[in-house]
Amino acid sequence: MSTIAEIRLPATDTILETTFEHAPDATFEIESSVSGTQPCLWVSGIDRASAQQAFERDPTIDTFDLLVETDSRYLFDMRFFDGRGIERLCDDLLAEGGSLLEAWGSDGWWQVRARFPDRNALCDAYDQFVDRGVNADLRRVTDVSAYAEPETRLTPQQREALEAALEYGYFEIPRNISMEELADELGISHQALSERFRRAYETLVDEELQPTKERSQSVLE
Repeated sequence: MSTIAEIRLPATDTILETTFEHAPDATFEIESSVSGTQPCLWVSGIDRASAQQAFERDPTIDTFDLLVETDSRYLFDMRFFDGRGIERLCDDLLAEGGSLLEAWGSDGWWQVRARFPDRNALCDAYDQFVDRGVNADLRRVTDVSAYAEPETRLTPQQREALEAALEYGYFEIPRNISMEELADELGISHQALSERFRRAYETLVDEELQPTKERSQSVLE
C-alpha cells in the first residue's frame, strides 16, 4: 500500500519567492512530465508580459523561454542558477522514494502531491524538510491500495473557490453574489478566481466523463 501526501511549502523556503512577489495574481504549475532541475512551468492568471517581467526580476532564474501560448496560460522552459531550482522543492521527496504527482503554486505557497512507498517514507521526507528549515505543512495523507478509488484532482485553491461559491450562493439562480464580490471574499483577483473555476470545471468534467477503470490506472501508474 502506497501513501499519497499533499504538502504545502512556502516559496520563501523553496523556489520563485521573488516571482511570487512581482506576480501575486499568478498561478504556477510544474509540467508533470518534467523531472530534474530544469522544469517547464505553466503560468496562468496574468498576461505574458507580466510573467516575463516577474521572471526577469527573480535573481534565482538564469534564463526562460516561452514554449506554448494559449488563451489562458503560458508554458515556459526554465533555467535556474545552481542549487536554486526545482531541487529545492522536490529533492527531499524523491530521496525517500517519493514520486512527484503534481506541484502548483499561488499566493506565495507551493502545493505538492507526491506518492511514497509507505507512511514511514513520507515521515522521513517531512523530517528532511524540517531539518533544513522549510516550514512544511502536511495537509492531507491518503493510503492507496491497488483497488482504491482515486480522490478528486482538485487543488486546494480550486476546492476552496468552489466551496466558497456554494456557501455564498454564487451558483444560485439568481446569484446571491457576483464573481467580483466572491473574489474579494477570498482575497484574490477576479481573474485569478475565474481561472480557478475554469481549471476546476475542467478537472471535474474530465473525472466524470473518463471511465472509472481508466482513471484508477492513471493514478496508480
